[in-house]
Amino acid sequence: MSAQTQAGNRSLTVVPLAGRRDLDRFIDLPRQLYADDPCFIAPLAVEQRQRFAPDSAYAAHARWQGWLALAGERPVGRITAQVDSLERDPALGYFGMLEADRPDAVAPLVAAAAAWLRAEGKTRVRGPLNLHINEEVGLLVEGFDTPPVVLMGHGRPWYDGALREAGFEGVKDLLAYRTRPDFAAPKIMSRLAERASRRVSIRSLRRGALDAETETMRWIFDDAWVNNWGFAPLDPAGWADTVKTLAKLLPADYIQFAEVDGEPIAFIVALPNLNEAARDLDGRLLPFGWLRFLWRLKVSGVKSARVPLMGVTRAYQHSRLGPTVAFMIIDAVRKALHRRGVTAVEMGWILEDNAGMRNIIETIGGEAYKRYRVYEKDL
Repeated sequence: MSAQTQAGNRSLTVVPLAGRRDLDRFIDLPRQLYADDPCFIAPLAVEQRQRFAPDSAYAAHARWQGWLALAGERPVGRITAQVDSLERDPALGYFGMLEADRPDAVAPLVAAAAAWLRAEGKTRVRGPLNLHINEEVGLLVEGFDTPPVVLMGHGRPWYDGALREAGFEGVKDLLAYRTRPDFAAPKIMSRLAERASRRVSIRSLRRGALDAETETMRWIFDDAWVNNWGFAPLDPAGWADTVKTLAKLLPADYIQFAEVDGEPIAFIVALPNLNEAARDLDGRLLPFGWLRFLWRLKVSGVKSARVPLMGVTRAYQHSRLGPTVAFMIIDAVRKALHRRGVTAVEMGWILEDNAGMRNIIETIGGEAYKRYRVYEKDL
């Protein structure tokens, strides 16, 4: 089923994706829309196709539908709607992957997503999530003058207003912090870490026990984040695939654990900024883009990184030891990054109202340089 609307002086048709050609146009659209934006970095098309594959880890617990907005035969916008069995609120559905070439194309796109979600029995929509809460989350509303790092989104400044015009309200802001890995540790934090080292040990990923390490990280994450806004547990199969990929891609010391009296209670993951390696590939690895990508990643090295995951179990979050443990694993991973020539690190996303984590990051010199927003609307 398609829907037709008048957008300004241009007739738009919003059509559901049907087949490989539509998916290819859906994936390729941002590359066309941001051709004039020097900060945009096209996602690798092969990675995007894997995300939407029927046999993906995401498809095992969620369903989605995508749409294209067409002006004649030309794609000028896109959106998805998703329902996820891992979502704890049965009334809540999601939208994501929103892009458009002008503000008046947004309303018909979100209307198509909303109609699909209503048919699925949902009464509230939240987004953008691309495609899950543990992937790309939020719409960029501040920080358009720098490129996005790996697994973070870009956007147009007018998207915020267009969503509000379509009846959405911002419900949560997320911050991305920028810091350097060669920061001088605050003396008070160093003293606390030295004192805590009698009980706390920090170690890198043990590749030889990858299954056990995978389960430890999943348990820590689910425990640490369970009371956070928007929480959804990690899917065991999908997380296992992710860790296997990370183990191949990352040095072992890019994943750090904290143990108290021999029991793991925290972990942190740093990723090389794949966007830096893909900056001029235009989303394409063929015919020779893969050679440049791998050379930059494995030989010449990338100079930026992102910390997308960190968690301290609830038993320690509000204890005196909790902030010290958080600092200790941050310090361990920043040393690993510094040893490999990384000069800039993004930490995020961080909930704007997470005062404890924001204080730790700002204490080590972190600067909030991007803001993302999540929106909701009753259906």
